Amino acid sequence: MDNKNKDFTICCSTDRGLCHRAVGRQDKQLNTYDWLADVPGNADSTDLVEVQFKHTRKGYYHNVNKLDLKKGDIVAVEANPGHDIGVVTLTGRLVKLQIKKANLKSADDIRRIYRIARSTDMDKYLEAKSREHATMIQSRQIAKDLGLQMKIGDVEYQGDCNKAIFYYIADERVDFRQLIKVLADTFHVRIEMKQIGARQEAGRIGGTGPCGRELCCATWMKNFVSVSTNAARFQDISLNPQKLAGMCAKLKCCLNYEVDDYVEASRRLPSREVILQTQDADYHLFKSDILAGLVTYSTDKNIAANLETISAERAKDIIEMNRRGEKPLSLQKDGEAQETKKHVDLLAGGDISRFDKAKKKKKKKNNNPGKPRPEGAQRPQHPKKPRRQQPNAQEQN
Repeated sequence: MDNKNKDFTICCSTDRGLCHRAVGRQDKQLNTYDWLADVPGNADSTDLVEVQFKHTRKGYYHNVNKLDLKKGDIVAVEANPGHDIGVVTLTGRLVKLQIKKANLKSADDIRRIYRIARSTDMDKYLEAKSREHATMIQSRQIAKDLGLQMKIGDVEYQGDCNKAIFYYIADERVDFRQLIKVLADTFHVRIEMKQIGARQEAGRIGGTGPCGRELCCATWMKNFVSVSTNAARFQDISLNPQKLAGMCAKLKCCLNYEVDDYVEASRRLPSREVILQTQDADYHLFKSDILAGLVTYSTDKNIAANLETISAERAKDIIEMNRRGEKPLSLQKDGEAQETKKHVDLLAGGDISRFDKAKKKKKKKNNNPGKPRPEGAQRPQHPKKPRRQQPNAQEQN
């Protein structure tokens, strides 16, 4: 068992698979934290098991043979045709919730687990994985020769080498019927084409985002939700395509992380169309700080003029006063001055040169002989150079 897990750990370390025994919470892309693992009888509550394969592919199977399976065990499961090799990622009651989340309605989608993988199964599996890169390079050339506007991003062989899944990216619909025939004749396996999007391709390649961390799609994200520019508008983010686009050239998935909080906080702010009336002038909404609950008004609708910053509660009070026909003297409360929050710069008194190495101070030479020396100072004594001897007259002749 130890050698078998060791071999699979080496194999799956290159494709972000689960580490040995899969002990991390969310350190892997498809690793679901089993918070019911310590509950007595959790593993015996159901025979359903979640098994992970390469990248974002995983399936659900029945443990009909009553095997003592734990998270991280390598198993041989039923496939069409033959069998496949995967690693157990989840057991117990949470598997039912995962099946409901995956929207598996047909019982035929849930197959059986044959056995715990043997050494012969692992040898066949490693042989299949060793063929994937060369197959991908050759299949790209075949697709190019056929003139297909598509890119084959990855190839996944089944554990018994009887089937190969080709993951491809295409902007338009591609007729790959001829491609399947050529690939089947070339590699002598059953061919399955599976289209993926730009986000899945970025997650497969991986990389570092502008936040300095590894891409979310390459670490923990499993399902991709559509991202629209409204998420940026709700958060008052500049609609700059270069800053809003991620590594996949699509809108960043992280724009959806905090948009719900901004939408909830924006409901507490006054409407942009409402004009605040005072005895001096009318004020139009210029900008708003959603999370801080502050709104800034201007006397001009188009430009910033006589800006006044007040709280959202004060703005609603003035709106209620205007409805009753009353106009306050100013936007600020009576007897209160305008409060402006100043941002504190923690590095205002810092010197950037503090990171530099200390330079050795060199002694300054007195290059100005006319400058008077201080009392008690002695003239530096320099070593005398040997005088050059003049040649004799006979030697010159």
